[in-house]
Amino acid sequence: MLHFHHISDFQTHAGYTCHLDVSYRLYGLELGKAPIVLVNHALTGNSQVTGPDGWWSDLIGQEKIIDTHYFTILAIDIPGNGHAGDASHLIRNYKQFNNADIARVQYEILKKLDISKLFAVIGGSLGGQIAWELAIQHAGLVENLIPIASDWKATDWVIAQCRIQDQILNNSLQPINDARMHAMTFYRTPASFKSKFNRTKRDNETYNIESWLLHHGKKLSERFTLSAYKLMNQLLLSADITAGVTSLKDIAHYIKGNVHLVAIDTDGLFLANEIYDTHIVLKNAGVVSTYNEIKSIHGHDAFLIEFDQLSKILEPIFKKELCHK
Repeated sequence: MLHFHHISDFQTHAGYTCHLDVSYRLYGLELGKAPIVLVNHALTGNSQVTGPDGWWSDLIGQEKIIDTHYFTILAIDIPGNGHAGDASHLIRNYKQFNNADIARVQYEILKKLDISKLFAVIGGSLGGQIAWELAIQHAGLVENLIPIASDWKATDWVIAQCRIQDQILNNSLQPINDARMHAMTFYRTPASFKSKFNRTKRDNETYNIESWLLHHGKKLSERFTLSAYKLMNQLLLSADITAGVTSLKDIAHYIKGNVHLVAIDTDGLFLANEIYDTHIVLKNAGVVSTYNEIKSIHGHDAFLIEFDQLSKILEPIFKKELCHK
């Protein structure tokens, strides 16, 4: 069931003021009866994280790694993501938002639900970036921070690709179609495409890779609004928990819980070596940090593909709680 919360006169860090209708879903056990896991969705995702149409149903559900028989699952839609309600009031002002603002919105929902402690915050890609922000803003709130295929800042490659995306979204005659086709090329790798398509053709004129890209462009345009895509792209680009005025080393002490970093060896957006560098900085600052790496030919999208590896990485975190069942 989709729930809504209205936030009046929300002011972004940039000084922009607006009214927000925030949607969220709850799964699993009743609030107050179990450890709470906040699940953050990625750029084109939403709060439907489990069930027949859930985008992370391989990880979340009955008898899954994040077991809805034992945990309470909270998933909050990024305002304006197009999943619920009209986001037209954001379309002209999407550059006034950053991930710190979204984390503040999430905290408003936590306060509404009287949640003062989260067993875990987990998210892939953009969802992981927002998880970083929440953990930094509220020391002691998050017991386990789990950013997957994500880091505390946008890399130069992320910034470059998102800038191209923004150009397409503002100049193309088919903005969502064309931007999505472009995005699919940097979410994967050349080896992933070769494994999947290997220059095969759908007909005498069309390669299967072309049909696949056209399909994904059309599919997203049917369920996503232009304003939503612009805003999500802006958030991915603007991530930086240091806000450009300090370093990770200087603010790492704000993280009071455990940090579980999950990288992908072929990820071109959030590089494994940079995520490992984050792990070292955290450990040197006295933060309890673990580092794991998914091995895959599929690049960034591996966090939505390599569920066996990801399940094995996550199992020790969530099994610890299950032992107290």
